[in-house]
Amino acid sequence: MEFMPLPEVTTLAAPVFVFSVILEWWAVKTGKWHGNYETKDAIASLAMGAGNVIVNTLTGAAALWMMSLAWPYRVLTQPVTWWSFAIAFVLYDFIYYWKHRFAHRARWWWMEHSTHHSSRHYNLTTALRQPWFGPFTGLIFLGVPLVLIGYHPYVIFFVASLNLLYQFWIHTEAIDKMPSWFEAVFNTPSHHRVHHAINPRYLDTNYAGVFIIWDKMFGTYVPELEDDKPVYGIVKQLETYNPFLIAFLELYGLIRDCASDGLRPDRWLRRCANAPGWSPDGQHKRSIELKHAYIKEHPEQAGQPGLPK
Repeated sequence: MEFMPLPEVTTLAAPVFVFSVILEWWAVKTGKWHGNYETKDAIASLAMGAGNVIVNTLTGAAALWMMSLAWPYRVLTQPVTWWSFAIAFVLYDFIYYWKHRFAHRARWWWMEHSTHHSSRHYNLTTALRQPWFGPFTGLIFLGVPLVLIGYHPYVIFFVASLNLLYQFWIHTEAIDKMPSWFEAVFNTPSHHRVHHAINPRYLDTNYAGVFIIWDKMFGTYVPELEDDKPVYGIVKQLETYNPFLIAFLELYGLIRDCASDGLRPDRWLRRCANAPGWSPDGQHKRSIELKHAYIKEHPEQAGQPGLPK
């Protein structure tokens, strides 16, 4: 079966992104909408988005080739119908949940993904703060099962772009809560604010792309609490607006830590495979240690959403 390339949805939506950012920026600055914009931070995010587009354009053929390696080994070939696209959309979102979860739970992938979390503000420009690593961290291969059950890489890339398009609007503080039925099924600004927060209870939660049901199924869902407003960024905050430093500081940190180990490939692998904050000397500062440290200071909150008993 021959497949024609499907449209790059995120590229076509670029004018909508730009208009939405301008509208939100104006509404926040004039006090009409809730939120926060810092000019240097927003410009850095926009620069990261532009760099991401350039990198993805240059590496798109390589990404397609990597996914196409599995196409000859498929066990089915899915028909090109609206319902097969709908199923692919849901299946991709399930895979996205695990890709996103792994990106937070292994330092090798966090090295790339931390870029998206590095802003201390939460607005539509944050959605555009994307990494510059292209397909070369290997996380793309989690999509191979979709190829094996008969979805052409073009279809997977198409539904992936729809998934990313959906996630743009949830990067805002201008929307408080959606209707309860919507909050129960879909990812929303409230759910995703939790994901971007560094409050101990919110660390490593709400990985969903479109459907929040995956977090509820796999025990990673935490609601946004009125008495614990999200604080944004990464645990070790960046002190730069330079897009090149934002893109590669975590890579530099990983290389530096591996260099400090000497010629110890076993330690290098453990640094890459373990969660951010893992240390070979056992003095870990992973999210679980940060949560326990918080409970030690606030024992009355033990067992609350996102916190250990």
